[in-house]
Order: sequence, then structure tokens, then C-alpha cells
Amino acid sequence: MTNTTERESNYQDLDKMNVQELLENINKEDKSVPLAVEKAIPQIEQLVSVTVEKMQAGGRLFYIGAGTSGRLGVLDASECPPTYGVPFDWIIGIIAGGDTAIRKAVEFAEDDEEQAWKDLEEFGINEKDVVIGIAASGTTPYVIGGLNKANEKGLATGCVVCNGGTPIAAIAKYPVEVVVGPEFVTGSTRMKSGTAQKLVLNMISTAVMIRLGRVKGNKMVDMQLSNHKLVARGVRIIMEETTATEEEASALLEEFGNVRQSIETFNAK
Repeated sequence: MTNTTERESNYQDLDKMNVQELLENINKEDKSVPLAVEKAIPQIEQLVSVTVEKMQAGGRLFYIGAGTSGRLGVLDASECPPTYGVPFDWIIGIIAGGDTAIRKAVEFAEDDEEQAWKDLEEFGINEKDVVIGIAASGTTPYVIGGLNKANEKGLATGCVVCNGGTPIAAIAKYPVEVVVGPEFVTGSTRMKSGTAQKLVLNMISTAVMIRLGRVKGNKMVDMQLSNHKLVARGVRIIMEETTATEEEASALLEEFGNVRQSIETFNAK
């Protein structure tokens, strides 16, 4: 294993840089992240494909992780229901230490190899489901234990790691390895590694939702209409996808509360 996430920063004396130098150098490092993600697209494709297959057969997608990685999984999972109108138990993010750890670090939670599977069992996890472990280092015991148990139970497993040749990538059936190199602040994996993980999770969940039919054209036709901005967007989408006037689109949306059904109803006339 090559542990580049813990390698010495490419920059020295950060505390002596002025604000402009800090920002420019952070930005310079950040620019390398999408290129690292691009190299991993073949791996991401395999993971997305098996996830779509499993979810089409009634399975769910679980993310497990600790610290920043766990928070990013929870974030991605929590944004899918409002964006795509899917049930809250379709994509589930689990963080070591429980929901408390989303806001405040829970000491040593990531070191328990048994806890991840216990957390997954609370959701009645089964062989139809997919488990993706997220860990910048690729060595987090919480994730290792969860993936090992998921493999034993015959589940599809994947991972998103930011080092090459890691224990977690060796365990996962569909590993995604995005090697971003040393962090600007040595070992601070919430930076480039976290950015890489966020990009990959965006790609996974967005591609999965589109393949599952939750997008029409390029529109979020199943989004939850939870505020005035989204209601207005819904009206625009109906108008763009039909010949409905603004008044007709608003009336349809008020009646059905769903953009897709509004479009289908208008077009069926």
C-alpha cells in the first residue's frame, strides 16, 4: 500500500504564507482532483452498473464510513429523496459513532470492526443490497469489518478510497481508487480526499438515479416540492415538457403535487 494521503505536504511553512498565497496554493492542489477522478471512471462504471442492477431487483444502497468520509456518505444519501423523490430507505448513509458523529467527532468509533455490521443490521440488510465503504486512507477498521461481513453474507460491496493498494480496496468487490496525493495540510484528508469522495459519490448516486428512471431528459421530474423555489421550478419544467400555460402548469402541480404526473396527465389529454 502506498499511503499518499499521509505523505508530507508539497508545501512548506504554510504558517508564513499570506492569505493570497494560501488560497492560490490550495486551489492549485484542488485542480488535480478531477483528473484523479477521471482515471477512476472505469471502476466507478462497474460499481454503478452493479448498484443499478441490484436496486432494480429491489435492493438498496448503503454507505458506511467514519469522520469526513462518513459525513459525505450521509450527505449524499440524504440529498437523494428531495432531489429524485425516492424513499428515504433507498440510499442510506451510516457513520461510525451514529448521528452524533455528523456534528461532533466520536472518539475511537472508527476503530471498532464489529460495529458497522451491527449498524447495517438495524436496517434489515440482506443479499439484495449494496454496501459501499468510504475511507480516504483505505484502512478504517469500521469499514473493513462492515465490508468483510457484507461479503460473507453475499452482498455486492464497493469502496471509495484515496490511496492505492489498500486493505479496503482488496476486500471490496467493486473498488474505486482515486489517488489524489499529499494534502495541502499534511494528513488533512477532509481537503483533496474529501473533495474526490464527494465528486465520486455525486457520480454514483446521480448515475444510479438516472438509470433507475428518476430523471426525464435532464429534468428532476420526481423532486420533492418542499419550498417556493422548487414549486416554481416544477411549473417551469411542466411548461417546458408540454404546451401548458403557466396557469395550467400551476393548476396541475397543485392538483397532483408531482411534476412527472402533471406532465403525463397533460400529455394524455
